[in-house]
This record gives sequence, structure tokens and C-alpha cells, in this order.
Amino acid sequence: MNDQSVVTFGSFALDCADPAGVAQFYADLLGGSVLAQPEGDWFTVRWDGPDLATQLAPNHEPPDWPRGQQQAHLDLKVGDIAAAHRRVLELGGTALDPVEAPQPSPERGFRVYADPAGHPFCLCRPSPEAWG
Repeated sequence: MNDQSVVTFGSFALDCADPAGVAQFYADLLGGSVLAQPEGDWFTVRWDGPDLATQLAPNHEPPDWPRGQQQAHLDLKVGDIAAAHRRVLELGGTALDPVEAPQPSPERGFRVYADPAGHPFCLCRPSPEAWG
């Protein structure tokens, strides 16, 4: 196989009306930094994982979850769901399912949130024993 034909992961891109703001949200949440393109319509979040990008979509309509499909979403692992829940809200995110603050030892291993542009993402247990 020719090395030029191998496909590798570049980034996960999110359309939004405020790409700088959504990129900063994820950089703050993931402990990363934002790299802006000179045109101001594409931002890359650099952190310890794969790149996350945001791009300008002036007429973006956020997914209508849970009434409709999520379309696509990020699964982010976290060891302390209660602390992460508070951080998401402080950064401008929204709890979607469930909306109330996490209780100790929740049954479900994930919770669904939306970033400031309305893109859904999940905070997930890193292992079955987490969030005890």
C-alpha cells in the first residue's frame, strides 16, 4: 500500500455561528489552547487528545436533542462528574439530560450537555467504577 493513500484522523469539526467562542469553551473545558486561522472562520483546539476544530456557519441551527437526532457528538471522559458538571455550566454550556446536578453514584455512565452553540456532547465515566 502506498503511504500517501493511508487516511489519518485530522480533527473533529463543529459548525457554529461563533467559532471563536465555541473553540474557547472546549479549550477551557479540556485544558487546551486555541489556534486561530488568519481569516477568523476556523479555530483549532489543541490539547492532549485529537484536534477539535470549529468553523463559521452563519446560519447554523443547533441539533434539537432530545426531540431530534444529535447528528454527531463528542464523548469526553471525566473522573468527577459533579465537578465537570459545574465547570460545563460555568463555561456557558447547558445540561440536557438529565438537567439536575449529578448525585453520588449515578446509575447511568454518561450525561448529555450542549456547548454554547448547541452542539451536544457527553461526559462519560472512564470506567464502570468511576463516579462512586
